[in-house]
Amino acid sequence: MTTGKQRQLVEAIAKDRKVESDELETLRREFGDGSKITRDEADLLVELFKRVERKGPAFEDYFYRAIEIYTVSQGTVDAELASWLRRLFLTNGVCGDRPRKVLHELKGQLKENNPDFQTLFHDCMKTS
Repeated sequence: MTTGKQRQLVEAIAKDRKVESDELETLRREFGDGSKITRDEADLLVELFKRVERKGPAFEDYFYRAIEIYTVSQGTVDAELASWLRRLFLTNGVCGDRPRKVLHELKGQLKENNPDFQTLFHDCMKTS
């Protein structure tokens, strides 16, 4: 469950439409590395990522790593999690380079690559 403090932080950052280095450090303190966040907290990070226009490399690294760690911490990618990742990674049927890299990392880290994940992986790898 997200806290009011986390929501306020996301709103303050989104208002500026960019993530400054001090804000990134605050995000790391509030959300950690992704291993202990809830789905609501992951959704809040996704919301921020979508609302920020100027994404610096450090913020992108943090975001994708947190999503990767969150996904691995779930143990397996079931149909619901695969659908969530699909909405996150595919835009107009296209999967960018960073999401592809994350999916490759996930494929190597997940204990089980079930059909839902395999379909997502295949769909992302065939887009250009």
